[in-house]
Amino acid sequence: MTWLWVTLVGYFLGALPSAYIVGRMVKGVDVRRLGDYNPGAANVFREVGPLPGMLVAAMDIGKGAAAVVLGRELAPGHAGALLAGVAAVAGHNWPFFLGFRGGRGAATALGSLLVLAPSAALPLSLLGVVPLVITKNMNWVFFSIFAPLPFLAWHQGAGLQMISYSVLLPSLVGLTHLATARRPAMAKGESPLRPGTHP
Repeated sequence: MTWLWVTLVGYFLGALPSAYIVGRMVKGVDVRRLGDYNPGAANVFREVGPLPGMLVAAMDIGKGAAAVVLGRELAPGHAGALLAGVAAVAGHNWPFFLGFRGGRGAATALGSLLVLAPSAALPLSLLGVVPLVITKNMNWVFFSIFAPLPFLAWHQGAGLQMISYSVLLPSLVGLTHLATARRPAMAKGESPLRPGTHP
């Protein structure tokens, strides 16, 4: 029963639709109908404004961090924190509140890793600024942060659980990035909320 609570807490924390809420409150828009239709910080940054975008990024990072902290409190050992982190990313990517169509989970994953493995996640986060400035492409930012993570965790002497987690979590985020990049609606410029329509 404890593990069920950990999963539910992590999921519903991650499922809080921060990008949607901020878009509605700041500009009265549904961010899922703007830009790349992704309810995430990068789309809010581009379509609503830099400050709202940074607020959403902070909220999404906070969701991942809070889930891990609560998971650690609810379940014994390291496993509760790891499970809550995965559940938070799943909640962000497939949120109940938005009909299971959410963001890509990178910021939420980063938040969980900043609590679980700060000595690895923090320097890689700073490294991610470089491709952001040069390319303005969030896929390269994601790659530069998460691709070296398992190797850095291993180099720092992390246990098998943490190394496995540092592979699983980026894989979950990467699959979501791949899925959204290949949406037919996005390729045609159509809104994924109502196929055949344009925002």
